[in-house]
Amino acid sequence: MIYLQIVACGPLTSIQDAGRPGWSGIGLPTAGAMDPRALRTANALVGNGPNEAVIELAYAGLTARAVGGPVELALAGGQAEVKLGDRVIASHSSFLLAEDECVRIGAVTRGAYAMLAIAGGFATEPVLGSRSLDARAAIGGWKGRALQPGDLLPLNAALNATPANSSYRPRRAPAVSLSLDSPIRIVLGPQDDAFTERGLQTLVGRPFTVSNAISRMAYRLEGSKIERRPGIEMISEGTLQGAIQVPPDGCPLVLMADRQTVGGYPKIATVISADLGRLAQRRPGEMVEFQPVSAEVAREIARQKRIRDMSIDIKEMDEAVGAELALWMFDSVADAVVDASNADTWDLPKNATAWVGPRR
Repeated sequence: MIYLQIVACGPLTSIQDAGRPGWSGIGLPTAGAMDPRALRTANALVGNGPNEAVIELAYAGLTARAVGGPVELALAGGQAEVKLGDRVIASHSSFLLAEDECVRIGAVTRGAYAMLAIAGGFATEPVLGSRSLDARAAIGGWKGRALQPGDLLPLNAALNATPANSSYRPRRAPAVSLSLDSPIRIVLGPQDDAFTERGLQTLVGRPFTVSNAISRMAYRLEGSKIERRPGIEMISEGTLQGAIQVPPDGCPLVLMADRQTVGGYPKIATVISADLGRLAQRRPGEMVEFQPVSAEVAREIARQKRIRDMSIDIKEMDEAVGAELALWMFDSVADAVVDASNADTWDLPKNATAWVGPRR
């Protein structure tokens, strides 16, 4: 059997896939990769299906060794240096790791999360349909926990059809912009009426800063306080990934992949699903600005994102040049259709309009 041995890694390094939706009723969050686009891109580069489990690197780097045979790997998402010995591997490119050879991945220097995919995926045990780690429930991942030095991860050897060194041609994808300066799009509600007009204008009209109090569970933002109406109390209710809760101190909390499934703070807005990965890549000290859109616009953006996601799956493409061209072509088309900074460029139904101010 072929394994990937973890030689060194950060404390938040874990196995993640597309997550386990549908279990909030028993208190389990979706979990899954913090940047779904990076998950799909890394998997595409090694010929996997789009939702295959990967190793998620959070800020820190990783050193790993191939045991029992060669393996094919690819890193996507946040920027980090990848080295095989003295050789630096190009960004967003697959590469071959020979038996007993080590790959050294440096710390993530731009963005926060990077995804390391391996051809064939990991032969770890799925829990409720997913290999993703849920650290609070101690399920999924590797033995219900984050990865540690010394872990020996079994691979799906039958699916790992790694070519010989002499015939290996890496797949390459154009580096995708993390869009760290672009606004994060939101849909107002469901409890926006719990906030004053000034509070709503603060949310959409002033920048926030990512605080140090962030995790896979939630991102706390700092800046001007969001003002609530006096006397507002709520009964705890279910939450969604991307919901923006506002506790009494006025600092918004954006719920992320490992969110609590029930909460009692009013939710002023929700980050659209297409932008969750971009928000996840913001580091402490970086700026976040919110751009409100209507629910109809959000649905259309989600539809365009599904088209883009399908284009990223290059599993059936054998030629590296074909894979590179396909990724570039579909990304270019999608970017032309959905431009976050200019509503006039959105390909929307005739009567769809951007949300232009607090509704009352």
